[in-house]
Amino acid sequence: MDTLVKADIFFFISSIATVILTILLAVLLYYLIKAARNLHKLSEVLKEGYKDSEDFVLDLKDRLENNLIFKLFFPLSRSRRRNSRSKTE
Repeated sequence: MDTLVKADIFFFISSIATVILTILLAVLLYYLIKAARNLHKLSEVLKEGYKDSEDFVLDLKDRLENNLIFKLFFPLSRSRRRNSRSKTE
């Protein structure tokens, strides 16, 4: 009879521990999902910023290549001129 009471106490304690661990695991999973969503949103914002900066740099490059003062200080190299001429022909 004494072992039956000890077994009941053991199963009662282990079931309470299982419930507590399940609750803690659920809370941990909730915060991990929340952090993953924030990371996904952050990566999307960075992708958009990268695309915007890429457009800005390409626009700046075009404006610099067409600028007279820039051409005066940094003339096009001969190999680049040949490549651009062969592409147009």
